Amino acid sequence: MLTEYKYLYETHMHTSNSSACGSNTGVEMAKAAKEKGYAGIFITDHNWYGNNCINPNLEWKEWVHQFCEGYRLAKAWGDENNFDVFFGYEAGYNGTEFLIYGVDEKWLVSHKEIKDASVEEQYRLIHEAGGMVIHAHPYREEDYIPEVRLFPEYVDGVEAINATHSNKLSKSHNNPNFDTLAIKYGKKYSFPMTAGSDVHSTTLFGGGVAFKTKLNSVKDYCERILSKRDYALTNGEYTITIEELDNKQLSN
Repeated sequence: MLTEYKYLYETHMHTSNSSACGSNTGVEMAKAAKEKGYAGIFITDHNWYGNNCINPNLEWKEWVHQFCEGYRLAKAWGDENNFDVFFGYEAGYNGTEFLIYGVDEKWLVSHKEIKDASVEEQYRLIHEAGGMVIHAHPYREEDYIPEVRLFPEYVDGVEAINATHSNKLSKSHNNPNFDTLAIKYGKKYSFPMTAGSDVHSTTLFGGGVAFKTKLNSVKDYCERILSKRDYALTNGEYTITIEELDNKQLSN
């Protein structure tokens, strides 16, 4: 199927530049993704209240500048090597996490209020900026997640497939049922659904969202996802179109 949907993008990726759990730099991740055959990547490092490694005592503008370093350096490498690198981040709320797309370093610097925004306020601010909020791995169970919390009123969609849950290369969070429940959640609310690998090293799983044509920008990505326009989801081992996923019958 990926021969038809040949432009594959990793939508959930961490770097050692900003994420305390990251093992490789943004540039190293970009190089590995290009070698793996991806058309591009979204770097989504953990933000200020997530598993972040930037000095929290820095002045906000400097903190944001350092936070964006993994993306910025990877983007520079991508520009020189015909490889798309897009910006995003993963927002943490005591274990509940959201993938944010459609804002950038300049926007973060000028919107310090996002730092202590509630889930509801985050949704409003990101929407005002023309961005998109995706609930990451909503049913994952781990020690760092006190409880499963859902916010259907304050997200645009759901990460239905997270490759760490089911890909054989994954060494953590291994439970395909997390994805089954996420898909049921997405179908219940008719949410747009996405896929990503949630990778932290250059051992890439091959998960992500695939399109028939190349993405032009982050805005283009958001528009295609929100309109459920002809794309496919993969965990690196199996692939399903968004139309097939919408029609897929799941057991109770």
